[in-house]
Amino acid sequence: MATPTHGAVVVGVGRSDQGLQVVRTAATEAAAHDRAVHLLHAFNWAAALDTFSVSGPRDVAEELLERAGQVVAEVAPAVPVSGEIVEGSPLEALVRASDSASLVALGDGGIADCVGCVPTDVLAVQVAARAGCPVLVARTEPPPQGPVLVGFDGSDSSPATLGYAFDCARSRGARLLAIRVVEPGQHDGGDELLEAAVARYAARYPTVAVECHTIRGDPDAVLIEHSRSAQVVVVAARGDEPLRGMLGAVSQSLLYHSPAPLIVVRGLDVAPAEGA
Repeated sequence: MATPTHGAVVVGVGRSDQGLQVVRTAATEAAAHDRAVHLLHAFNWAAALDTFSVSGPRDVAEELLERAGQVVAEVAPAVPVSGEIVEGSPLEALVRASDSASLVALGDGGIADCVGCVPTDVLAVQVAARAGCPVLVARTEPPPQGPVLVGFDGSDSSPATLGYAFDCARSRGARLLAIRVVEPGQHDGGDELLEAAVARYAARYPTVAVECHTIRGDPDAVLIEHSRSAQVVVVAARGDEPLRGMLGAVSQSLLYHSPAPLIVVRGLDVAPAEGA
């Protein structure tokens, strides 16, 4: 019987070549946060009868999970790992698991390599929009050992996103690069808005080196450019309306075009920062 997903890093394991890279990324994340890994493969029997390419027989699925478990053991030997095969839609299975998981991880389905198109039906986009916890979207290529990049827009969801980014940077032993992008002509409230927010969290994370920048320009272009040297990008699901089923324009753009792994933060309570 599969173990409960409560607090675990749930990994959507598919049959693509990207699958094992996703497992490696998720195992590293689980080890850094002292979490278990729960491997999840959705097996659609009806689709399997129609076409072999959609979902293989159950023994193929079991072999896939076994291989993924071996990868977790290689990357993070101390991390507990469990596996589960469920019948039905991968989207529904991952969204359901997200209600008790600490993080859901899955591949991007190749959207980062899709030039000139924005397919909205990709699994990663749908999970990021509907999950009840943060979602890690991994890429095909391993990222550079750069900073943790976080986008800050001053919205109600910004504190939770910033706090999550601080925690990511601490667990990875990485520098935190916090960027607030103000569009030309927009009243921004002053450059000190980001610095004040960062200062409130810095006391809680004294080992994290932080660099802050408020930049005038297009938010999508600025964050995508900085993501090229980041080891992971952290962004709120939707700055002004953090509702399930919705993604903001910036988070969608980063999902499609950032070469770095992306964590879309949602489903978190805003914990008070120091001095708040």
